[in-house]
Amino acid sequence: MVGFALRKLDNDRLPQTALLSAVFFVSSLFSVPLGPSSVHLTLNGLMGLVLGWAAAPAFLVALLLQAVFFGFGGLVVLGVNTINLAIPALVCAFVFGPFLRRAKSPRQCIILGSGAGALGVALSGLLICLTLAFSGREFLPAAKIVVATFLPLMLIEAAVTAATVGFLKRVAPEIITPTGLSNA
Repeated sequence: MVGFALRKLDNDRLPQTALLSAVFFVSSLFSVPLGPSSVHLTLNGLMGLVLGWAAAPAFLVALLLQAVFFGFGGLVVLGVNTINLAIPALVCAFVFGPFLRRAKSPRQCIILGSGAGALGVALSGLLICLTLAFSGREFLPAAKIVVATFLPLMLIEAAVTAATVGFLKRVAPEIITPTGLSNA
Protein backbone atom coordinates (compact mmCIF):
# COMPACT_ATOMS: atom_id res chain seq x y z
CA MET A 1 0.00 0.00 0.00
CA VAL A 2 2.77 2.44 0.92
CA GLY A 3 4.76 1.56 -2.20
CA PHE A 4 1.72 2.14 -4.40
CA ALA A 5 1.02 5.42 -2.61
CA LEU A 6 4.60 6.61 -3.07
CA ARG A 7 4.41 5.93 -6.81
CA LYS A 8 1.24 8.04 -7.00
CA LEU A 9 2.67 10.86 -4.84
CA ASP A 10 3.09 14.08 -6.76
CA ASN A 11 6.37 15.79 -5.81
CA ASP A 12 4.55 19.11 -5.54
CA ARG A 13 2.41 17.61 -2.75
CA LEU A 14 5.36 16.28 -0.76
CA PRO A 15 5.55 19.31 1.59
CA GLN A 16 1.82 19.01 2.31
CA THR A 17 2.25 15.30 3.02
CA ALA A 18 5.19 15.96 5.34
CA LEU A 19 3.29 18.72 7.14
CA LEU A 20 0.24 16.54 7.82
CA SER A 21 2.49 13.69 8.92
CA ALA A 22 4.07 16.09 11.42
CA VAL A 23 0.67 17.34 12.57
CA PHE A 24 -0.44 13.76 13.21
CA PHE A 25 2.85 13.02 15.00
CA VAL A 26 2.42 15.98 17.35
CA SER A 27 -1.32 15.63 17.90
CA SER A 28 -1.03 11.97 18.83
CA LEU A 29 1.50 12.82 21.54
CA PHE A 30 -1.32 14.44 23.51
CA SER A 31 -3.32 11.64 25.08
CA VAL A 32 -6.52 12.38 26.92
CA PRO A 33 -7.34 9.95 29.74
CA LEU A 34 -10.74 8.39 29.17
CA GLY A 35 -11.88 5.77 31.66
CA PRO A 36 -9.38 2.91 31.91
CA SER A 37 -7.63 4.02 28.72
CA SER A 38 -6.64 7.17 26.86
CA VAL A 39 -7.29 8.51 23.37
CA HIS A 40 -5.60 10.85 20.94
CA LEU A 41 -6.58 12.37 17.62
CA THR A 42 -6.06 10.13 14.61
CA LEU A 43 -6.80 12.78 11.97
CA ASN A 44 -7.24 10.02 9.39
CA GLY A 45 -10.45 11.47 7.96
CA LEU A 46 -8.74 14.81 7.42
CA MET A 47 -5.57 13.22 6.06
CA GLY A 48 -7.59 11.12 3.66
CA LEU A 49 -9.44 14.17 2.34
CA VAL A 50 -6.29 16.25 1.94
CA LEU A 51 -3.70 13.65 0.96
CA GLY A 52 -5.56 10.77 -0.67
CA TRP A 53 -3.09 7.93 -1.22
CA ALA A 54 -0.27 9.96 0.35
CA ALA A 55 -1.90 9.42 3.76
CA ALA A 56 -0.39 5.91 3.87
CA PRO A 57 3.28 6.99 3.80
CA ALA A 58 2.45 10.00 5.98
CA PHE A 59 1.13 7.70 8.70
CA LEU A 60 4.03 5.28 8.28
CA VAL A 61 6.63 8.01 8.78
CA ALA A 62 4.86 9.51 11.81
CA LEU A 63 4.33 6.12 13.45
CA LEU A 64 7.94 5.11 12.77
CA LEU A 65 9.22 8.29 14.40
CA GLN A 66 6.94 7.77 17.40
CA ALA A 67 8.22 4.21 17.80
CA VAL A 68 11.88 5.21 17.50
CA PHE A 69 11.81 8.37 19.61
CA PHE A 70 9.24 7.52 22.25
CA GLY A 71 8.62 3.77 22.07
CA PHE A 72 4.94 4.36 21.21
CA GLY A 73 3.33 1.54 19.29
CA GLY A 74 6.59 -0.21 18.54
CA LEU A 75 8.38 -1.38 15.45
CA VAL A 76 6.86 -4.87 15.55
CA VAL A 77 3.33 -3.54 15.00
CA LEU A 78 4.28 -0.65 12.71
CA GLY A 79 2.65 -2.23 9.67
CA VAL A 80 -0.57 -3.07 11.49
CA ASN A 81 -0.82 0.40 13.00
CA THR A 82 -0.21 1.99 9.61
CA ILE A 83 -2.96 -0.12 8.03
CA ASN A 84 -5.36 0.61 10.92
CA LEU A 85 -5.00 4.34 10.21
CA ALA A 86 -4.37 4.49 6.46
CA ILE A 87 -7.21 2.27 5.22
CA PRO A 88 -9.87 4.40 6.97
CA ALA A 89 -8.18 7.51 5.57
CA LEU A 90 -8.45 6.11 2.05
CA VAL A 91 -12.07 5.09 2.60
CA CYS A 92 -12.83 8.67 3.70
CA ALA A 93 -11.09 10.00 0.59
CA PHE A 94 -13.13 7.71 -1.67
CA VAL A 95 -16.45 8.24 0.11
CA PHE A 96 -16.36 11.95 0.96
CA GLY A 97 -13.84 13.33 -1.55
CA PRO A 98 -16.11 13.45 -4.61
CA PHE A 99 -18.89 15.13 -2.63
CA LEU A 100 -16.50 17.62 -1.06
CA ARG A 101 -15.09 18.60 -4.47
CA ARG A 102 -18.63 19.44 -5.63
CA ALA A 103 -19.74 21.11 -2.38
CA LYS A 104 -20.63 24.75 -2.83
CA SER A 105 -21.66 25.98 0.60
CA PRO A 106 -19.49 26.09 3.72
CA ARG A 107 -22.24 24.19 5.54
CA GLN A 108 -21.95 21.25 3.12
CA CYS A 109 -18.18 21.22 3.60
CA ILE A 110 -18.52 21.20 7.37
CA ILE A 111 -21.04 18.34 7.27
CA LEU A 112 -18.84 16.31 4.93
CA GLY A 113 -15.75 17.03 7.04
CA SER A 114 -17.61 15.96 10.15
CA GLY A 115 -18.66 12.72 8.49
CA ALA A 116 -15.11 12.01 7.35
CA GLY A 117 -13.72 12.64 10.83
CA ALA A 118 -16.25 10.36 12.49
CA LEU A 119 -15.97 7.62 9.86
CA GLY A 120 -12.18 7.64 10.01
CA VAL A 121 -12.20 7.05 13.76
CA ALA A 122 -15.01 4.48 13.56
CA LEU A 123 -13.19 2.44 10.92
CA SER A 124 -9.88 2.68 12.79
CA GLY A 125 -11.62 1.52 15.95
CA LEU A 126 -13.16 -1.39 14.07
CA LEU A 127 -9.81 -2.41 12.58
CA ILE A 128 -8.10 -2.14 15.97
CA CYS A 129 -10.81 -4.29 17.54
CA LEU A 130 -10.42 -6.88 14.79
CA THR A 131 -6.64 -6.82 15.22
CA LEU A 132 -7.03 -7.41 18.95
CA ALA A 133 -9.68 -10.11 18.49
CA PHE A 134 -7.52 -12.03 16.01
CA SER A 135 -4.51 -11.70 18.33
CA GLY A 136 -6.12 -13.92 20.95
CA ARG A 137 -8.99 -14.21 23.38
CA GLU A 138 -6.99 -12.48 26.09
CA PHE A 139 -7.20 -9.27 24.05
CA LEU A 140 -11.03 -9.20 23.87
CA PRO A 141 -11.36 -7.01 27.02
CA ALA A 142 -8.98 -4.52 25.41
CA ALA A 143 -11.13 -4.52 22.25
CA LYS A 144 -14.19 -3.64 24.35
CA ILE A 145 -12.28 -0.72 25.90
CA VAL A 146 -11.35 0.49 22.41
CA VAL A 147 -15.02 0.58 21.45
CA ALA A 148 -15.92 2.52 24.60
CA THR A 149 -13.14 5.07 24.18
CA PHE A 150 -13.49 5.54 20.43
CA LEU A 151 -17.15 6.58 20.65
CA PRO A 152 -16.38 9.95 22.30
CA LEU A 153 -13.27 10.27 20.11
CA MET A 154 -15.54 10.08 17.05
CA LEU A 155 -17.35 13.22 18.22
CA ILE A 156 -14.13 15.09 18.94
CA GLU A 157 -12.57 14.05 15.65
CA ALA A 158 -15.74 14.99 13.76
CA ALA A 159 -15.62 18.50 15.24
CA VAL A 160 -11.90 18.98 14.56
CA THR A 161 -12.14 17.70 10.99
CA ALA A 162 -15.28 19.71 10.26
CA ALA A 163 -13.67 22.92 11.50
CA THR A 164 -10.48 22.27 9.56
CA VAL A 165 -12.25 21.33 6.33
CA GLY A 166 -14.56 24.32 6.60
CA PHE A 167 -11.60 26.64 7.14
CA LEU A 168 -9.47 25.15 4.36
CA LYS A 169 -12.34 25.12 1.89
CA ARG A 170 -12.83 28.83 2.55
CA VAL A 171 -9.18 29.99 2.42
CA ALA A 172 -7.46 27.39 0.21
CA PRO A 173 -10.00 25.14 -1.51
CA GLU A 174 -7.34 23.52 -3.69
CA ILE A 175 -5.91 21.82 -0.59
CA ILE A 176 -9.08 19.89 0.17
CA THR A 177 -9.66 17.03 -2.26
CA PRO A 178 -7.26 18.25 -4.89
CA THR A 179 -7.86 17.37 -8.51
CA GLY A 180 -5.31 14.62 -7.98
CA LEU A 181 -7.73 12.82 -5.71
CA SER A 182 -7.95 10.42 -8.55
CA ASN A 183 -4.83 9.55 -6.54
CA ALA A 184 -7.21 8.21 -3.88
